[in-house]
Formats: sequence, C-alpha cells, structure tokens
Amino acid sequence: MSNTSLVTEFILTGLPHAPALDAPLFGAFLVIYVLTVLGNLLILLVIRVDSHLHTPMYSFLSNLSFIDMWLSTVTVPKMLMTLVSPSGRTISFHSCVTQLYFFHFLGSTECFLYTVMSYDRYLAISYPLRYNRMMSGSRCALLATSTWLSGSLHSAVQTILTFHLPYCGPNRIQHYFCDAPPILKLACADTSANEMVIFVNIGVVALGCFLLIVVSYVSLVCSILRIRTSEGRLRAFQTCASHCIVVLCFFVPCIVIYLRPGSRDVVDGVVAVFYTVLTPLLNPIVYTLRNKEVKKAVLKLRDKVAYSQEE
Repeated sequence: MSNTSLVTEFILTGLPHAPALDAPLFGAFLVIYVLTVLGNLLILLVIRVDSHLHTPMYSFLSNLSFIDMWLSTVTVPKMLMTLVSPSGRTISFHSCVTQLYFFHFLGSTECFLYTVMSYDRYLAISYPLRYNRMMSGSRCALLATSTWLSGSLHSAVQTILTFHLPYCGPNRIQHYFCDAPPILKLACADTSANEMVIFVNIGVVALGCFLLIVVSYVSLVCSILRIRTSEGRLRAFQTCASHCIVVLCFFVPCIVIYLRPGSRDVVDGVVAVFYTVLTPLLNPIVYTLRNKEVKKAVLKLRDKVAYSQEE
C-alpha cells in the first residue's frame, strides 16, 4: 500500500435515493439480507446432512451458497448503515481495503464458479453415462479449489494496484461500498494504468467467463434437443432457463460497470444492487429450492427436527 496516503478514512455517499426513502429502503434491504443468509445457510445444511446430495453438482452449489452468503455480508450491512445515520457512512482506510479485497475475491470466485457449473451441467446432460467418470470427486474438488485460488489472486492484484496509489485529497466515495472505479477517482496520481488493469482484470475476465458459459449452454441446448421424451426436454429447458436468469443478473451488471468507458456514479450504484443484493437472494431459489431433490431433503430435515422435538 502507498506510504504517501494522507487519507485515514473515506465517506460512502450510499445508494442514490431521496431522503424520504431511507426507512423503506432500510427495511427492504434488511429483509432481503436476512432471507439471503437464511436461505443459503439452509442450502448448506441440507447438502451437508443429506448423503443423496453428496454429488459434484451439489458440491458446486454449496460453494455458491457459501460465497453468496458472504458476498452479501461484505456489502449489504455497510449499505444499511449508510441509510441509518450520517456516521454510518464513514469507513476507515484499512476497512475499505479489506472490503474491496473480499468483495472482489468472492465476486471473481463466483464468476469462475458459474463457468465451472455450466461446464458441469453440460457434461451431466450431454454424457449422462460417462458423467461420474468425467466429473469424479477429485476433479470436482480440483475445479472448486481452482476457482477459489483464481479469485484470491485476481482480487489481490486489484487491491494492491488500487491502494498503491496516493490518496491525499477528497475522501467521498460515490458508492455504497468500496469498489475500485469510484476509489480511483480520489487518487492523487495518474490512474490510466489502473483503469486499464480494471478493464482487463475484471471486465475482460467477466466477459470471457460469460462467453464460455454461453458456449456451454448453446452446446447444452443442442444436447437437450436430442432428448427423446418431451417431458425430459421440458424439464431440462426449465432448468437451463432458470440458471440463465441468475447468470444474466450477475454478469450483465458486471460487464456494464467494468467494461463501459467512463463511470456514471448514479448508474453504477443502482446497477451494482443486482449482483451484490439480488443475485445472492435468487441463487438459493433458482438453483436449489426449485429442485425436487433439494425440496425432498428439506422436508426430510424438517420431519427429522419435528420428530426430535416430540421426543
């Protein structure tokens, strides 16, 4: 980090809105955050206790639920504080560094994980007889570990380059959390190299992952069309459509923010809500709670808890 930085704290301007909406927004985002944490915790618990769900697909889903729970926790509580009082908008320099690191760490890991999950679904539907051999437990663990390591490296590069610059003047971040584009506007040095790194390290990586996912789903659709039964085709299409909605909610905002030339503070703040608040809530619903196996496991867990209470 830069030794010439004189700024010891930043002030987050928060989500752009009329002051009269403070209470309604606080209530809405608090409910969403609680539902997000509880929903993802439920998924983690169900996958943990039900041996029928100890498969590669649900292993990836448990990783996704863990990421979503913490990605929401990194950003939403601070956003809620900015809605409660002016003092809640202040964040120390080192807390800002930490928030930016973990936001990009979890966000980029999720980006890579979506790509791996789309590949996993492609193998499961296109090669059902060879799937268990192609996606063995060791290969599943290797792919999951690779997403976490790649996310950590990606975030470390971004965080070091962002805070290596000197910050000696204005300290108002036009956002509701510490992210690289609005922070770079406050630097007392030329940021063109950093902006190029953001373009490549975040935007191009996100776009590349998105294109790989599109290729996987196009191949997946071709495989689905070869399914003989109309019921099987419908079920597979419904699953793909649900997954595509979540992927679009995550990737499109990222691409809009990090690949768009220039930065529009109001637009960026509103668009970021999709992948920091809404997507972590949608994932438990779309990927798992609509899944018959998971719903059956949830009911089994509920019956087991009710039976233990009766005893």
